[in-house]
Amino acid sequence: MIPKRQPSSRHCFVCGVENPFGLHLNFYEDIPGEVTADIIIPAHFQGYPGVVHGGIVAAMLDEVAGRALMDGGSPRFMFTARLVVRYHKNVLIEQTLKLVGRAGKSRSRTAIASSAIYDSSGELLAEADVLLVDIPAEKYEGVDMEKLGWKVYE
Repeated sequence: MIPKRQPSSRHCFVCGVENPFGLHLNFYEDIPGEVTADIIIPAHFQGYPGVVHGGIVAAMLDEVAGRALMDGGSPRFMFTARLVVRYHKNVLIEQTLKLVGRAGKSRSRTAIASSAIYDSSGELLAEADVLLVDIPAEKYEGVDMEKLGWKVYE
């Protein structure tokens, strides 16, 4: 299967294409229920010298987990109810990282997902289990999502 690029927004911290302070991640659905992204984190996102700030690591794990539940980029928008992060090793700045999100059990209003960050050799650096809750559909029904900036940017 050829990976399918998911939509992004204009201003999201993680994926926003116009956010001057954001990570600018591009997410790809490799197989149904699994999403990946590759990134090299610049030095201005470090905590301790040479190490990505833990909050940035958590934000990436949160986003890629939620993206795994989007089913081809369709707008099942959810918010995080619980994020349990396990930091195994330092996530280094200016190194190639691979993020992977996997959909878990889905119910009518909630879903679970897992996510992980790997270094270029495939070593697990951090992982998370995430409980997500649907944003009520009436909040965005009839809204032109593309006009709001939710689309696939080339």
